[in-house]
Amino acid sequence: MILISRVVWAKFLAGITLFALCAMSLTGHASTDDELWIMLQKAAVAARALSYEGIFVCQTAQQSKSVQITHLFDGKNEFARNVVLDGATREVLSQGSNLIIYNQKNEKIVIEKRRGQNMFPAILPLNFDSIRDNYTLHSSTQERVADRQARVLFLEPKDRLRYSYKFWIDSEYGLLLKSVRFNQRSEVIESIGFNRLSLLNSVALDWFTPKIDSKKNYVMEDEPVILPDGKLSVTWEIKELPAGYRKVDQMVRMVPGKPYPIMHMIFSDGLASVSLFIEPTNKSGKTKVALVTTGSTSFYAGVNNGHLVTAVGEVPEATVVQIANAVVISK
Repeated sequence: MILISRVVWAKFLAGITLFALCAMSLTGHASTDDELWIMLQKAAVAARALSYEGIFVCQTAQQSKSVQITHLFDGKNEFARNVVLDGATREVLSQGSNLIIYNQKNEKIVIEKRRGQNMFPAILPLNFDSIRDNYTLHSSTQERVADRQARVLFLEPKDRLRYSYKFWIDSEYGLLLKSVRFNQRSEVIESIGFNRLSLLNSVALDWFTPKIDSKKNYVMEDEPVILPDGKLSVTWEIKELPAGYRKVDQMVRMVPGKPYPIMHMIFSDGLASVSLFIEPTNKSGKTKVALVTTGSTSFYAGVNNGHLVTAVGEVPEATVVQIANAVVISK
């Protein structure tokens, strides 16, 4: 039972084969390191270019949830529907990296939009330049995941500014079957993996609708209003970011409940990401410096020239501190 976009998949495999042959012609053989990076690149493409359905389990120290996923690539567009099978009804529909979340709360269905987010198994970037600069990759033996044979790869950071990962890559189709993230003490802080998986051969989109209770009221959650940068009454610049991190997005928001606009920037090394927020301090009370880690997420807040600077991301504490302290503010 093979996938929907045979042409796209064949072209990708042909490109990978050509790259490998060129490397062999120059060096006499393909280096082990190049082969492993090609395998990881294949996993990044496979998660987006193949069509599949299954159930994966996401485990952290705080909770464990099963998610049913249906994913389709029609040769041009990518569609996915994720249904959380534990607790309250929650569904996520995505087209590309833009998400619409249907969340059952009391007698209402709250609809929330998000942009620029990738979900498992599409957690690997398509551009590996920064990843190769900041991580090393090596392999282990083969194992079985979801009754499929998988090659095990270890992605380890070259510094203490990011976490390490263990990936299980499907030996036949290259799809990421399981991902485990480790902290700096080599403790598991997150594990996501399929326990059932099958490939699709249909292009029908009749499943691409939420299956929640139609008798409940649908409520669109208030979206932050995006403003021009000039609406922020502060001058700022970013200096000395942690190695490998760069700004990938920026916006000024009016957030419900906040009287002032907030600057929101996103930084990434290609795999890990950090959100940075700049807003005026609360004049009604004192703002304290805070540094907290919960599971894989680190949170840092500090005061900088009359403004609250907050950094949060699934990275080590040192990374959020460095990114927050990279902000230079002048009024």
